[in-house]
Amino acid sequence: MKDFFKFTLATVTGIILSSIVMFIIGIITLFGMVTASETETQVKKNSIMMLNLEGSLLERSQDNPWEQLLGSDYSTYGLDDILSSIQKAKENESIKGIYIQAGYLGASTADLLAIRGALADFRKSGKFIVAYADQYTQGLYYLSSVADKVLLNPKGMLEWRGLASTPVFYKDLLDKIGIEMQIFKVGTYKSAVEPFIATEMSDANREQITQYIGDVWSEILKGVSDSRKLPIDSLNAYADRMLMMFPAEETLKCGLVDTLMYKNDVRNYLKSMVGLTEDDRMPVLSLSDMVNVKKNVPKDKSGNIIAVYYAYGDIDTGTSRSEEGIISKDVISDLRKLKDDDDVKAVVLRVNSPGGSAYGSEQIWKAIEDMKTKKPVIVSMGAYAASGGYYISCNADTIVAEPSTLTGSIGVFGMIPNTAGLMKKIGVSFDAVKTNKFSDFGNLTRALNNDEKGLLQMMVNDQYESFVGRCAAGRGMSVEDIKKIAEGRVWTGVRAKELGLVDVLGGLDTALEIAIQKANVEGYTVVSYPAKKSFFEILFDTNPGNYIKAQMVQSELGEWNEYYKDLSRLKEMKQETMIQARLPFYLNVK
Repeated sequence: MKDFFKFTLATVTGIILSSIVMFIIGIITLFGMVTASETETQVKKNSIMMLNLEGSLLERSQDNPWEQLLGSDYSTYGLDDILSSIQKAKENESIKGIYIQAGYLGASTADLLAIRGALADFRKSGKFIVAYADQYTQGLYYLSSVADKVLLNPKGMLEWRGLASTPVFYKDLLDKIGIEMQIFKVGTYKSAVEPFIATEMSDANREQITQYIGDVWSEILKGVSDSRKLPIDSLNAYADRMLMMFPAEETLKCGLVDTLMYKNDVRNYLKSMVGLTEDDRMPVLSLSDMVNVKKNVPKDKSGNIIAVYYAYGDIDTGTSRSEEGIISKDVISDLRKLKDDDDVKAVVLRVNSPGGSAYGSEQIWKAIEDMKTKKPVIVSMGAYAASGGYYISCNADTIVAEPSTLTGSIGVFGMIPNTAGLMKKIGVSFDAVKTNKFSDFGNLTRALNNDEKGLLQMMVNDQYESFVGRCAAGRGMSVEDIKKIAEGRVWTGVRAKELGLVDVLGGLDTALEIAIQKANVEGYTVVSYPAKKSFFEILFDTNPGNYIKAQMVQSELGEWNEYYKDLSRLKEMKQETMIQARLPFYLNVK
C-alpha cells in the first residue's frame, strides 16, 4: 500500500510539473509569435517581393493565433495587406521586382482586378514583375498576365476556357426528407430562394446570370488582351480550344506565356533580372515580411483623419458570428463614434457584402444618413455590394465600384421551412392549444395558413417599398425609375454606372481620392476602422473548438463547404433576420 501511494504521488507530481513546464513553454511560444509578428522587416539590397498565392482571399487580414498554434493547410490573405505591400514594394528602392508564384487563390474577379491594378501601377516605377506557375488557374492567369514575363512549367498547363455559373438546387433533397420551403418575395429576378424551391434556373435568373458572367468575361478578355497584345477574338478562340489539354508548347505558341521553365530554374532567372550571379544570395520577402516593412510616409501633424471603415460579410445572418460578418449593432456604434469625432473629416465605407437582414441593413442605412449631416461618406464597393450590401451603400455622397463588382439586387424575400413532412416520416406529431388566432405563429411543424401567408407577404412588400424608397432618395432618382432596374436584378459595376446606381468605376484608392477632395484638407492621415484585434484578444475571444471544427469541415468538403454554409444559414435566422435582402446564396461562377 505504501508503494502504491508513493507511486501515485510521484505520478501526480510528475503530471503537475509537466503541466507547469508545458504552460511555461506555451507562454514563451505565444510571446515569441507576438514578437515575431511585430518585428520590423529590414529590407536588403536587390530584394524581391514574392506573392505566393495559394489559399483564399479575405477583404481584410486578421492574424489567427489558433492557426499559428494548431497549424493549417489552408492559408488566408488579406486584400488590404496585398495592396499595401505592393505599394511599399514600389516605393522601396531596395526592392527590384515582384515574383508571383501562382497556385490556387479563392478570390472574386473584382478582387483580382484590384490586385492587378496595383501591379500595373507598380510597373510604372520601372521595376519588373515575373509570374510562374506549374498550373495557372484562369483567375490567377488573368492576374499574372500583367507581368513583364509569364513563365510556365514545361509539363504544366494554363486554364483558359471562359466562365460558367452552376448554382446548386436543394429542392429534391428537401422533398425527400419532408421539408417544404414557404417563400415570400418581391422581385422577378430575386433568385436567392430558387435553390430551395426549384430544380433549375428561372428564365429571369438565367438572363441576369448570363449578362453578369458575360460582363465579367469581357473584363478578363480586355485585361489579358491589353497586357499580352493579343486580339480578343483570338483569346476566345483559344478558350474554345481548351488549351489546357494541349502540351505547354502550344500555350507558348499562342502567346499566352513567354517562357517554359522548371520551378528549380526560376530563382536563377530572377537573379539575372536584378543583375546577380547564380552564386549570389538574393533576399526574398514574403507577404508577411512585407506587412512589417515600414512605409516611408512623412508623419502628418494636422490631426485630420480620413477614415476607412470595413464592412464585409453577411449582414446579421449566417457568418455574423465570425470575423467575416457585419453585425449591425456594432457597425452602428462604430459609425456614431466616427460621426462625432471632429478629427475625422471624411469616411470611406468599404462594402463587400451580398446582403442579409433587411432590418439590419435599414439600421446601418440610418447611421450613414446621420453621418452625412456632419461629413462626406464615400462608398467603395468590393467584390459584392448587392441587395443589403447596396441598401447600406445607396445613400452615400459618392459610390465607387470595380467594373466586375456584383451590385444592385434591389429586392426582398422571406423564407420559412415547414417540417411537417419530416415529422411525419420520423413518426412525430404535434397538437396545439392557443388563446388567440396567431398565438402559434412561427410553428415550423405545420404549414402557414392563408392569413399568415398574407401577413408575411404584406411585410415583405412593405420592406421592398422602403428599400426602393431609400435607393431613390439616395441616388436622386424617382421611385418609378428605381423599380425599372430593381426587381432583385443583379448588375456588374459597369452596368450599374450606366444605370445610375454607381457614380465612378475604380477601387479603394479612387474612393480615398474623392474623400480627400470632398473633405477639402491638405494634411491628413488615413486610418482603418474598426481596429484589428490584438493577438491575445483573438486568442481569448475565439472558441478553439469552433476553429478546429471549421478547419475540419473545410478540409473535408473543400469547395463544397460553400453549400454547407448555405444550409447552415437557415438555422441561424432569427425573427429580426426573417426578411432578407441578399443575393443568391452561392453563385458558383468559375
